[in-house]
Amino acid sequence: MLKGLAITPPILGRIAIGKVVEQGGKRLPQKDDQFTLTSQLQTKEGWIRHPLDEQLRREQEGKLRRIPIRLLFNDPDLNLRAEYALFDRQTARPLCVGDGEQCKRRTREGMETLPCPAPDACPLAQGGACKPYGRLNVLIGDDDPLGSFIFRTTGFNSIRTLAARLAYFKAISGNRLACMPLELRLRGKSTRQSRGTPIFYVDITLREGWTLEETLAEAQRLDRERESAGFDQKALDRAAKAGFANGAFEDSAEESADVVEEFYPDLTATEQTAHRDGQGGSSGQPVTLADKLQARSQQPPPASPPQEDAEKTSRKEAEHPADERQPTTQRQAKRA
Repeated sequence: MLKGLAITPPILGRIAIGKVVEQGGKRLPQKDDQFTLTSQLQTKEGWIRHPLDEQLRREQEGKLRRIPIRLLFNDPDLNLRAEYALFDRQTARPLCVGDGEQCKRRTREGMETLPCPAPDACPLAQGGACKPYGRLNVLIGDDDPLGSFIFRTTGFNSIRTLAARLAYFKAISGNRLACMPLELRLRGKSTRQSRGTPIFYVDITLREGWTLEETLAEAQRLDRERESAGFDQKALDRAAKAGFANGAFEDSAEESADVVEEFYPDLTATEQTAHRDGQGGSSGQPVTLADKLQARSQQPPPASPPQEDAEKTSRKEAEHPADERQPTTQRQAKRA
């Protein structure tokens, strides 16, 4: 196996909420209030829809807001990988990924493992360059038992809800998460921060018309059927875990470009200035984000004033209070 290359589940298509559109000569993400299933092919007009998209849409009268799914793995962390991710907007390369405790960062010296204080406390994450980034793999249909559709998101609501649901379903099913018939559901809510505008996020629920008891009974039946057929779910989970751990970054160079375009569309003011002015030394090439991160991490802390000078200043202030150090013209004015 090639080291440094993350081995991820085979992808048959994408699950998206919205699309990337061209406005004013720029390609910008546009949100939607429904799912779209696409293939892995795209044209100038965008991603080509998967045949399952039309099939599911007919069953729901046009608006695709529920997708029946199963999961590949019993381990929730294998189905949903969530981390803080920082991408270089100019090169579309992932530079730093972390979990709030440790991060893997690409530097000039190579890959380094460093403490991760999370975006709120990290000086490299200023300007929203670092975001929560989640990837969920699910099975749709019965054509390929190991081929999945991937849903990517930088939405905190989706990541938190999906993580909680997967953990709960694993617990109540007796570690039969991969055998449960479930569905992705699009939900909406409004907050004061959104000023009443609906915010859509993704949830995993029981399938429409199924009770919890029916779902658990089906999971037990499928688990027995797979075991009798020789299906080794534990071995599948171990293989997937080893594959993810084989590389520092999960997204390939081709995937990263699409991820950055959809989820990291805005350059920070610093990057815009550097890119426009062509800063970057004598070569005249724009400075990359990796160079800025490297330079910022190497900046020494601000020097404090020498102790001797500070003591002299304190003694001087004590000998001459502020109200006695008035200009001569002011003292003369008072005498007049």
